Amino acid sequence: MTSAPVANLINALALCLLPIWAYLESPEPSLTAFIPLGFGVALLLCQPGVKVQNKVVAHIAVLLTLVVFVALFMPLSGRLDGSDPMGLARIVVMMLPSLVAMIAFIGRFRAARKAREAATE
Repeated sequence: MTSAPVANLINALALCLLPIWAYLESPEPSLTAFIPLGFGVALLLCQPGVKVQNKVVAHIAVLLTLVVFVALFMPLSGRLDGSDPMGLARIVVMMLPSLVAMIAFIGRFRAARKAREAATE
């Protein structure tokens, strides 16, 4: 399983780089393409806290990851008509690391909970 800090970093980088590519590639660029970039920057800012297992920062990173993952469903549904296969691919490539990061965070939270419960027994 991927560690939460690695998954968060990969997710943040995908959310930073792919919107820039989308903006530059688009025949009609829109500033809304930069919304995932903002989430990526926020996740990069959370990276040091995630790495040292700061609970508050990790929960903020999980919340941001969940919000961006859910928010990407709207552009995904708009690209499913097949008119922009590269746009569809970029959205899927942004969603996959978000999903992997969510799974990694949940695994890390569960392991911390088990360790905490074992310590109290």
